[in-house]
Amino acid sequence: MHLIIDGYNLLHADRILPHLNPTELKCQRERLLGQLSAYRGLRQIDITLVFDGWQGGWSAEKRERKKGIELVFSKLGEKADEVIKRMVRERGSGVTVVTSDREVARYAERMSIAVIPADQFKEKMENALRRGEKDLQVEEERSGDKKKGPSRMLSKKEKRMRSALKKL
Repeated sequence: MHLIIDGYNLLHADRILPHLNPTELKCQRERLLGQLSAYRGLRQIDITLVFDGWQGGWSAEKRERKKGIELVFSKLGEKADEVIKRMVRERGSGVTVVTSDREVARYAERMSIAVIPADQFKEKMENALRRGEKDLQVEEERSGDKKKGPSRMLSKKEKRMRSALKKL
């Protein structure tokens, strides 16, 4: 499994950070990187963390590897959303996208890629880190989902998301 994560979406998933100066923002990114690295150690999955560099970034896209996580900063004038879409196009069906951005989510879903909202992923990651468990399970399907008939069946989108969540 390979996760492509919208970095600032995940960073701001459960709270609205006040406007941070560059030093504070760098500290928050490093903290997130540390959490993802610990989570990666529990789950043995590949993670690519994508950040915006479009307002104050480099003239070319910047890629580096830190703590086992691939970091990507979009180039000046390009948003992380475009980088994520390009990665989804290139890598295809082996990835799961973590974002709360509707446009990116719709794009990935059209490509039949599982999308997990950033807040759900953050909660799952924090629970796994808190417990240190390798086999943290997604709560069982509601009994209403087990009934027969087309009106009770899960959509393909919902099935992909649940399958991806089980793997996390």
